[in-house]
Amino acid sequence: MTASKPSLGLTLEQVQLRLAQSANTPKINGQQALPCHAPLNLHIAPGEIVTLMGPSGCGKSTLLHALIGALPSAFTCHGQLWLNGRELSHLPVEQRHIGILFQDDLLFPHLSVGANLAFALPPADKRTRQAIIEQALTDAGLSGFAHRDPATLSGGQRARVSLLRALLAKPQALLLDEPFSRLDRPLRRSFREFVYGQIQQAGLPTLLVTHDADDIPPNGRVIMFGEPVDEEPLDTITRDNRAHHHSEPHDV
Repeated sequence: MTASKPSLGLTLEQVQLRLAQSANTPKINGQQALPCHAPLNLHIAPGEIVTLMGPSGCGKSTLLHALIGALPSAFTCHGQLWLNGRELSHLPVEQRHIGILFQDDLLFPHLSVGANLAFALPPADKRTRQAIIEQALTDAGLSGFAHRDPATLSGGQRARVSLLRALLAKPQALLLDEPFSRLDRPLRRSFREFVYGQIQQAGLPTLLVTHDADDIPPNGRVIMFGEPVDEEPLDTITRDNRAHHHSEPHDV
């Protein structure tokens, strides 16, 4: 990739996870840490959703944790991460402004729906916060749900509240870690459309981890993760030509 970074969007440059080893571990190519995958070069434009696919255990979710700055201590992350022209690699979680949505909604069970959403809001007076929460719920088809107990919500309703909480934090990019996997097919489809619509409306560069090809947006780019480390940097393909993919290294 060139030295100049796009001013808008999420850019990964030579990003690679490595498994930390002890000082007694033999070095490989001069490195003490063992590479987990080929280097990843990728630019995701505002509002674009790029899909990350691969076998279980290949490091997809671990990569997302590295991008938000919460990498488990067993790993190290190398390369550079840029968001809207700002280099993030050495910044803590709270300064990266990257949201993440998991397959579990992770709502606080002791808080109401409104209080769960308020948790993501910046400081403001009570009336302003209530107005923001009510408008967000109305936009999501959940008008009047602010005082509801999360335990009384359906799976789809909980999923929408979880997404709203992520968006109310005003992230500059979004990571999706199989957020549709626990929903039944009809609900999965409608929630997926809702999520993708919100992403496009907010203009968020988004990286999606999934095992289900139906989750890939039409004409969306796909990264087949978990390729051997001796290959060239990871490539991307589109949804429509993934069945005919042959590895041709290039930056994307």
